[in-house]
Amino acid sequence: MALQICGGAGFFDLRDACVRHVWGALLPAAFVFILCLGYIPLPKPLQKLVNFIKSPLTRYITLPEAEALDAGDNVEDVASKTPPVPLWRTVVLTWIALLETLVWLGIGSYRLIAQPNEHPWYAVVLPIIVAASWFYAAVKPVVRPSPTPPYDLFILYIIHLVGAILALGHVIFEHKVQWIPLPPPLMLAGMILNLVAAILLVVVVLNMPLAIPSSRVKKKDIGLSVSPEDYTSLWGWMSFLWVYPLIQRGTNTTLNEEDVWNLSPTLQSKPVFIKFSQTKSPSLLRRLWKANSLDLMLDMVLTVVSVVFNYASPFFLRRILDAIDTDSPTREQVTQAYIYAFLAFLSQLAKAQADVQHLWFGRRAATRIRSELMASIYDKALKRKDFSGIVDKDKLKPAPSANAGASTKSKKEQAKEKENADDPKAGADVGKIVNLMAGDANRVSMTCSAMYMLYGAPLEILIGSIFLYQLLGWSAFAGFIVLLLGWPLNSYIARRSIRIQKGVLAARDKRMGVLNELIGAVKFIKFFAWEERWIDRAMEARGVEMKWMVKARVNSVMFSALWTTAPILISLISFFTFVYQGKQLTVAIAFTALSLYQMIRQPLNVIPTWIVQILQTGVALKRIETFLNEDEVTDQVSTLKKENRASTTVVDEGLGIENGTFKWNEVEEVKEKEDGKDKKKKDKKKDNDHSPAPSDETATAVDAESTTGAAVEAEAEAADHRFELKDVNVLLPDRQFTVVTGPTASGKTALLLALLGEMTTVSGRIIMSKNPSKVDEFGLMHSISYAAQSPWLRHQSIKDNILFGYPLDEKRYQDVIEACALRMDLDILEDGDSTEIGARGVSLSGGQKARVALARAVYARTKYVLLDDPLSAVDSHTSRFLFEKLLRGPLLANRTVVLVTHHVELVLPGADYLIRMLDGRIDTQGTIKDLRAQGVLDEITQDSAVQAHEQEAVVVTEKSEEELAAEAEADPAVAVPDAEDSPKPAEKAKKPRKLIKDEHRETGGVKWSIYRTYLRASSYWTWAILTVLIVMSQFLSVTEKVWVMIWGEAYRDSGASLASSQYMSSSYSGVEHQISLGGHVSLTDVTGGFHNIHTTVRPTIDIQWPNAQEHPMFYIAVYACIGFGAALINITGAVTQYTGALRASRVLFKQLLVAVVRATMRWHDVTPQGRMLNRFSKDIETVDSSLAGSLQAVNSSMATFFASVITVTVIFPLFLIPAFLLGSIYRLLAIGYLNTGRDLRRMESNSRSPIFAGFGELLEGIVTVRAFSAEQKFLDNLHSKIDLTTKMWYSFWMSNRFLLLYFDALGATAVFTTTVFALSGLVGAGLAGVCITSAMSFTTSIYWACRFWTALELDLNSVERVVEYLDLPQEPPAVIESSRPPAYWPSSSSSNEAALISVEDLVIKYGPELPPVLHGVSFQLKARERVGLLGRTGSGKSTLAMSILRFVDPASGRIVIDGIDISTIGVHDLRSRLTFIPQDATLFSGTLRDNLDPFGEHSDEECLDVLFRVQMLSQSAYESQRTSREPSRPSSIRDGVEREATVASSAASVATTEVDSKTTIKLDTQVSAGGTNFSQGQRQLIAMARALLRRSSIIVLDEATSSIDFATDAKIQSTIREEFNDSLLLTVAHRLRTVIDYDRLIVLDNGKIAEFDTPYNLIQKEDGIFRHMCLKSGTFSELESVAKAKAEQGH
Repeated sequence: MALQICGGAGFFDLRDACVRHVWGALLPAAFVFILCLGYIPLPKPLQKLVNFIKSPLTRYITLPEAEALDAGDNVEDVASKTPPVPLWRTVVLTWIALLETLVWLGIGSYRLIAQPNEHPWYAVVLPIIVAASWFYAAVKPVVRPSPTPPYDLFILYIIHLVGAILALGHVIFEHKVQWIPLPPPLMLAGMILNLVAAILLVVVVLNMPLAIPSSRVKKKDIGLSVSPEDYTSLWGWMSFLWVYPLIQRGTNTTLNEEDVWNLSPTLQSKPVFIKFSQTKSPSLLRRLWKANSLDLMLDMVLTVVSVVFNYASPFFLRRILDAIDTDSPTREQVTQAYIYAFLAFLSQLAKAQADVQHLWFGRRAATRIRSELMASIYDKALKRKDFSGIVDKDKLKPAPSANAGASTKSKKEQAKEKENADDPKAGADVGKIVNLMAGDANRVSMTCSAMYMLYGAPLEILIGSIFLYQLLGWSAFAGFIVLLLGWPLNSYIARRSIRIQKGVLAARDKRMGVLNELIGAVKFIKFFAWEERWIDRAMEARGVEMKWMVKARVNSVMFSALWTTAPILISLISFFTFVYQGKQLTVAIAFTALSLYQMIRQPLNVIPTWIVQILQTGVALKRIETFLNEDEVTDQVSTLKKENRASTTVVDEGLGIENGTFKWNEVEEVKEKEDGKDKKKKDKKKDNDHSPAPSDETATAVDAESTTGAAVEAEAEAADHRFELKDVNVLLPDRQFTVVTGPTASGKTALLLALLGEMTTVSGRIIMSKNPSKVDEFGLMHSISYAAQSPWLRHQSIKDNILFGYPLDEKRYQDVIEACALRMDLDILEDGDSTEIGARGVSLSGGQKARVALARAVYARTKYVLLDDPLSAVDSHTSRFLFEKLLRGPLLANRTVVLVTHHVELVLPGADYLIRMLDGRIDTQGTIKDLRAQGVLDEITQDSAVQAHEQEAVVVTEKSEEELAAEAEADPAVAVPDAEDSPKPAEKAKKPRKLIKDEHRETGGVKWSIYRTYLRASSYWTWAILTVLIVMSQFLSVTEKVWVMIWGEAYRDSGASLASSQYMSSSYSGVEHQISLGGHVSLTDVTGGFHNIHTTVRPTIDIQWPNAQEHPMFYIAVYACIGFGAALINITGAVTQYTGALRASRVLFKQLLVAVVRATMRWHDVTPQGRMLNRFSKDIETVDSSLAGSLQAVNSSMATFFASVITVTVIFPLFLIPAFLLGSIYRLLAIGYLNTGRDLRRMESNSRSPIFAGFGELLEGIVTVRAFSAEQKFLDNLHSKIDLTTKMWYSFWMSNRFLLLYFDALGATAVFTTTVFALSGLVGAGLAGVCITSAMSFTTSIYWACRFWTALELDLNSVERVVEYLDLPQEPPAVIESSRPPAYWPSSSSSNEAALISVEDLVIKYGPELPPVLHGVSFQLKARERVGLLGRTGSGKSTLAMSILRFVDPASGRIVIDGIDISTIGVHDLRSRLTFIPQDATLFSGTLRDNLDPFGEHSDEECLDVLFRVQMLSQSAYESQRTSREPSRPSSIRDGVEREATVASSAASVATTEVDSKTTIKLDTQVSAGGTNFSQGQRQLIAMARALLRRSSIIVLDEATSSIDFATDAKIQSTIREEFNDSLLLTVAHRLRTVIDYDRLIVLDNGKIAEFDTPYNLIQKEDGIFRHMCLKSGTFSELESVAKAKAEQGH
């Protein structure tokens, strides 16, 4: 029985005035009652429960808290301060509420006392209840004043407002429609005043600000640099007007970084990350939930509200059409129809508001998640062990033979293994980590921002199903059998998609790995003319990725086929069952059911797509989690970890190791799980696996040779020995100078890394405590500075590199510059210490890099200074200078200094303690005094004396300055003032020149040429076919409407009445999910959902259709055919689009790759790697995934737009008037949005590059960063970079939400105006329906066209960035077919008289407007001659060497090699016939054989032979490997034996190292990327072997000096002397010893040849430059005697 009140009226009978009064009183009272319950104190257990329920609903981070975290203040202090509340507001709120209370109390009392019998009890009680709720509203502002909107009062005011409107509205309605007289004037005035009071209160609250700016915020900055989002009023927030200033700014001008306000502190990376890192939870997913639960839950609730309102408007429209679908509607019906129209309008607005709010909460969660994940990945990188130099194990797995696999493993196991093949693994390399940050973190955040799809879809299906059940009974669900049958297929496709997703990601990581290596070593690849080989290698990796992408596309097509046909089948089966039961399928039922199925179709499509999406996001999360769980260094090493926990351990004093055994970091294998889950056990047989990390002179020295043939055999059987530091016991003497020495690969670098805690401790412990805040009496911090052997420099100015984030102390800084011998270099550089160092220190030479790194270590006021062989990179007099001024100088006084060096003799006088390493053990250690007494010192010094004999004296121009010169010539930016700057010599503080230009950013709309490039790449045919398909799709959509009309007529004719005209609207969100996932937007998605108004227009075609009552299946069948036709077109569209997209991906990637690889060297020098990689990762990914979809979507939405405009114009021309007005507003908003959005997205992609470039840089120098305890600085720097890119991204989405809200509002207005037109009697009911739906379809298609257009422009921004790289300055053609040199060219056998190289009047400039670097240089070199090239810094040596390889083309003059002018042949032909051996030899990942002979042009024997000849293999190892391969030429062995003898004599100290060697070297030894598992000396030897193998007639050698002990150097020199006899050798020399016995020397000075003669003649020449150099070197007599010997030998 229904609850009855008011004299028998039902509780929900709102037509009764009394019932409305009851509701108007009870609702606010109930709300107030619930609020009051919150103030009652609860017992403890209950309180706990309440807290548990409330915990996901608490705000993650408040504004004051975020500001405090950002400034590093204490969060507790912040909460107590509450800002003052304006008095007038409290007065207004309290007085109005008080008045209301008194008036209602008065009414209740009056009725009780004056007219007790005239009113029933409730008429007396209700006013008093109302008064009670108003009393709460009066008390609250006084007791708890709030400067920000009180949401409890706001809701209460809204409830009262609705009540007041209903009360007054009903009175007016009764008066106008039912002619009932108005109530007494006093009562009417009371009603009006009540309404005014409620409105006034709502307005006051709407104008309250959301937050009060704290003292940290300047009021005038709000809206400029400070985001107005936090401080706008409640109304500004609901209407999203706070975004409008940005859109206004972006409409007419191009936005720049400073035009966009900063993020709200609650979204900034630093506070969000600090808070996130304090959130503890077992899994990453749970942590993310804890941090974002409130946003995600609000998103969910508001989505539900949005769905409810979405279904409300069709409900009202149905009522409208019912009201007017009679022959003569009554006055009451018409008025009701107007009211319904207004309610439909309001429900649309409410839906728009719910949408914009839920999307904002979702976007806020997404923004935070993105920052949380990116910062966590970076933070982890700062804390995890350093795994660089690890060989990829997968490459080592033997390829499975065809039959072997079958026998050992069951099918199931193999399948399992295959499925897990691409599972995330630990030990991520740089490429993968950058991918985690760029791709995976973004994917997780995008999924969160679009989660509402998942909440809304089931609800929509539920509502739709209930309606269907009311219509069709159980047969409605018969159709759902299709879903059950399709489920297994669906889950198969879903599972497959995860496997494919893993495959795509793994393939993308591999491709990025190859590109990373390629771009990193592009200079080297050019020297050897290996571009083709590398382009193929990258294309091969890309091919694998494309295969996976094709699989993914096939999968999506299967998916879309399944889900476009399912809804059609569902409706067919349901109707069939319905008719089969003998029920009548009337037009009302059929149409209503069809439109309901149509509505359910969208969410049904959403769910499976989403299942896949979520599973794929799961993969991404898993990858991130795997990375976040990798091994970390200890608290001792990482200052970040120390800060997070209070130190309880006893602090060790000093620095040392106690009983330590250490090995290189390696990824621990996960033990096999019992269930065989983890069957991916890696092959244990690895060559030199996980070899050493970042050091260059590493202990895996593969250079050591094994002792006997038998040993080699044994070695080959067993796995390679791993290098370990064993039994190390050392405590470095406090505040003293310790020297560490020992042969190459004895573990010197490893000892330093062990002290730093960067190796894995097997046993023992490290004595070390870092505490930068603790300062001793000498002003030194308790922390470490470290100069690595291969210097790691940042892409900043020299000064910033030296300061490394410490404050500038000018005097100390100048002292450091002086002591590190940098003064001269800085004087030479035009910009001095403001000179920008390129990525990886590209603009400095080796010696300069070493000294800048040294200066950085010295400048920091640290107690401990660890220096890894800085002296090897500089020449002898600089070494002496450094020893005198720095090592014995005041800067290193009172500091504990450890120096690794080979120059023992030089540094002994200043040393206090000495450690000698041998094969990973400390061979000898002790104070110098003790060692001297024991006589051990003499032996060590004697060894080093042999080495010192090997070490050549060096030129005045030490190598570093020299190379700088090369750079100064190679880089006009360094050497020569810009044209613009030259006329202003007076200017003192000139801005330093940027070596690296800022990244280019396009402005304005996307140019047509960009569209054309993409259309051409994806083939014009694709787009022609798609256009045809779009037209067909639109045609079918119209056909469907027409058919439904005919069907209706057939019922009319058979006498059934058209009971209802059903209208359903479609939500925008349906399409959104596919956009947000970058999915394919089907042709019907944008059109669907608007054509379901079925109206009664008589068709003009006069065909006798069968009776609909008797043959309903005929009509259903035709309807189904139309549906299947549409589905088929849709799927064909998808296939065509994917084919085109893949073709474009393939074409553009290849063009981009070729353009970058073939670009000039100059361009590579000034373009950071991160920028190139960004093109290859993010931009290519966009072209791969979303671009074709965006283009297709624009076409579809435009087509729908035109179709709807045409429909409306034909049926109802009057609609064009409001359409025109609305259209112009649309245009205004759309243009603002397009311009702003485009700029924001461009800035976002540009501001993303530095994050990844900086990240790659950090990973390379992680050891240095940790040694200096500088992690926090890097983290803060990252936060600001993330904030920059996020602010663009977030502002873009906010402008999008602004557009959505206003387009929704305009859409609602359009529908409202159309409805009012229809109600005014200008059109019949049937046409009214068509008009209303077309109006809906018109507004929706405009919105989507706008959204898609922006999406398209943004995606084309990627094409734009790719195209920008397609016309880079390119090198001359690789091959000129018309003039290819003969096969034997250049030949040494030509008569010795003729010159092999002839340089004639050579003039070289680096730019047409720049002064020449070489002026009229001419000389001739003969075959087999050995010529040295000398000269001071900046004299043009390197330029000359480079011009022979044609890296620079002559401005005039020419270079002729063996009779051919080199500018007439292709660079590939030229470079492949010459050999250039650069200073720093680069190795590539792969096997040693790949490195020696990448094109497989030589046999294994030849490769082994050259390795033996450069002494990488001992006699025995060489023979054993040779016999195991195939017999080789006997001659080489004989040579070998003789050579062994020579070497033995020349390098006495080598013997000791080689005996104990551990690691054998084979052709299939794995090389890690960059060759980091070989020491620098070994890499140099391999480079020599490479040159020997090429057997060129001309060899250009840029002499390397750094990081090689004298024994290895002796090997290199003897190799050069003995092996390159058949070639012309041109050496760019840095040491006089090297070239003193050459045939002739060229001495350059200021770009001209100053001297050119034999060494002996030059050394005799009075006042000669060469003689001067020899005199300054300090070994003049020795040099003179060698030159003399050479001269005599020649006679």
